[in-house]
Parts: sequence; structure tokens; C-alpha cells
Amino acid sequence: MRVYLEAARMSYRCYRTYGAATLAGLATNGFFGLLRSSVFIAFYEGRPIAEGYTLDDALTYVWLTQGMIMPLFLWGWLEIADTIRSGSIASDLAKPLDYFGFWLGRDLGRAAYHILYRWLPTILIGLIFFGIGLPGSALAWLAFALSFLLAIVLSFCLRFMINVVGFWTTDVRGIMGMVLLFVNFLTGFLVPLEFFPPALRAIVTELPFAAMISIPNKIFLEQAQGRDLLLLLGRQLFWVVVFVGAAWLLLRSATRKLVVQGG
Repeated sequence: MRVYLEAARMSYRCYRTYGAATLAGLATNGFFGLLRSSVFIAFYEGRPIAEGYTLDDALTYVWLTQGMIMPLFLWGWLEIADTIRSGSIASDLAKPLDYFGFWLGRDLGRAAYHILYRWLPTILIGLIFFGIGLPGSALAWLAFALSFLLAIVLSFCLRFMINVVGFWTTDVRGIMGMVLLFVNFLTGFLVPLEFFPPALRAIVTELPFAAMISIPNKIFLEQAQGRDLLLLLGRQLFWVVVFVGAAWLLLRSATRKLVVQGG
């Protein structure tokens, strides 16, 4: 475990060196948060509630999803694919450690940095400009923290598998672009899944994409209590187990016969 904890620590320190990029990204998050908030404010004129969401709920949802962009890192992560293309993955696989666990440790260290320096400041912007709501109990905060962690692990598994496809294609940018189309809609990033037509909503809420953004947001907004809360967390845990197993099997298949590209 010490090796993986050290990988997480070094990844955290690595991202700390990019202070200017963090500030630029935070400014971008804030701008689009203001833009999305304006759209919802216009949408709620003349109506107090829509699909169970008040305007305050919708604004909280906006800033929470804006804050989750970097901790989840769903958009454009290609570090493993780059090592496959360069051939340096051969030395990584030769190291006496679990390859999946090593990269998961690195990603959790990165996520810890982005929670502190991107998620938290984004939430503060929402509090200052719109007075967004926060969970009202320690239990709700604890449930959200667990849900957020499961969402990050699930996000990593998805990104890991897309990158590992590079063993067969050598370039996964096209695949990553297609996945983005699903991520933006099916996770509930753009609008809550409750806003979808009933027939479509019944499907998308059961997919693993919902466990990345929609479920953590529902828990943060305290829209699930007691048994319903446990069911949401259980659904997330189920998809994490499935995706970890799928990522491990895909990696095993990819490395069964390795041809190094470019080295």
C-alpha cells in the first residue's frame, strides 16, 4: 500500500505546481457557471418548481456539477494512451507493482488536489453569488463524500479502459470524443436526469453514467433519505465493482501479447 499512497502523494504535488492553470480553469468554471445559472433563472421565471427541483436546487446543481468537472476528470485524459504510443508503457508494466492500482493511486492524488483547489472554490463562488444550498447534516456530508469517492473511482475506470483500447488502435482521441457526447448528457451534467422524458429517464438513471454525477448531486441536495440513500450508494458501488473488474480484464487481455509502439 505504501507504493500506491506514495504515487497519490506525488501526483498531488505534481498538480500543485500548475497554479496558473488552476486559476485559469477556475475562472473558466466560474464563467460557465454564471452562464448556466442565467439559463436556469430564465427557465424558472413563472414557475416555482420543475420535476421536483426548485430554482435554488437547480442553481446548487449547476455549481456542484461545475465543481465536479476536474475531480472527475472525464474530459480528455490520455496519459496512459500516450505511454502506449511512445512505448514507455513497457517499463511501467515491468515494475513490481499492480499497474491498475498504481494509476488509480495517482488519479486519487490528482482528484484530492482538484477537490481542494477546484471543487471547493467553485462551490464558494456559487455560495457568494447565488447562495446555493449545502447539506444540512453531518450524515448527508458523509454520504456525499462516499458517493463522490465512488464517482471518482468509476470515472477513473472508464478513462482507464478508453486509454487501454490504445493497445489496439494506438490513438484513442476519436473514441474519447464519442464518449464525451454520452458523458455530457447521460451523467446529468448539462441538466438533471429528472428533466428527461419519463421513458428515457427510466433507462438513463439505471446506467453507470448516472453514478458519476447524478447520484452524488441527488445526495448533496438531500433528495434521498434512509433506504433510498442506501440504494443509491449501493448502485454506485455495484457499478464500481463491475467497472474495476472490466478494467482489469481489459488490461489483462491487452498485455497478453504486447507489441511496443515507437520503442
